[in-house]
Amino acid sequence: MTIELYSFAQSGNAYKVANYLNVAGIPWTEHFVDFFNGGARTPEYRSINPMGEVPAMVDGDVTLSQSGAMLEYLIDKHGHFATADADKYEVLRWVLWDNHKFSSFVGPCRFMMNFLPEEKRSADVIGYLSSRVKMSLDILNTHLEGRKWIVGETATSADFSCCSYLFYDEPFGMDRSKYPHIEAWLENIRQMPNWKHPYDLMQGHPL
Repeated sequence: MTIELYSFAQSGNAYKVANYLNVAGIPWTEHFVDFFNGGARTPEYRSINPMGEVPAMVDGDVTLSQSGAMLEYLIDKHGHFATADADKYEVLRWVLWDNHKFSSFVGPCRFMMNFLPEEKRSADVIGYLSSRVKMSLDILNTHLEGRKWIVGETATSADFSCCSYLFYDEPFGMDRSKYPHIEAWLENIRQMPNWKHPYDLMQGHPL
């Protein structure tokens, strides 16, 4: 049975799952959610994901939201990029860090800087979010020095989770020249079989 992923191209959280599925070679079908025109708030979509967020994933009788849960489900079911038992809590630590301290700042910062109408962009809010993005980038860059992957010797859900927003070209407070270890790590991911840029992998670009 083919996995169904509800997504749109600008969603870094959707890309976490789409990227994993594509690199792992797991068959999947995309259902485009027209997020910028209220597609995540329709009764039809809320029947799939009552939280009204993107992504959502359907695999037969299993319906999931939240990208971290989807990645763990897919890894448990298919085994691709599974975590060594000794590393499972370290991987979980980084996935939770990404959800709480990284994507949670990069996503809103990028949205406000690029997708909100200019008259609605708050310089104070962008300044705050950018400062938090830079703090998290410093943490990740320092951790990646001398490492190919975030945890262990192979890619894990930590890598698929933390990398997602960093492949987008729109500004979000990152001066790439200051983070050489992150850039080397992103290149490792680009070299994985079947890797695609989010705008080549999911529907909805350009707006």
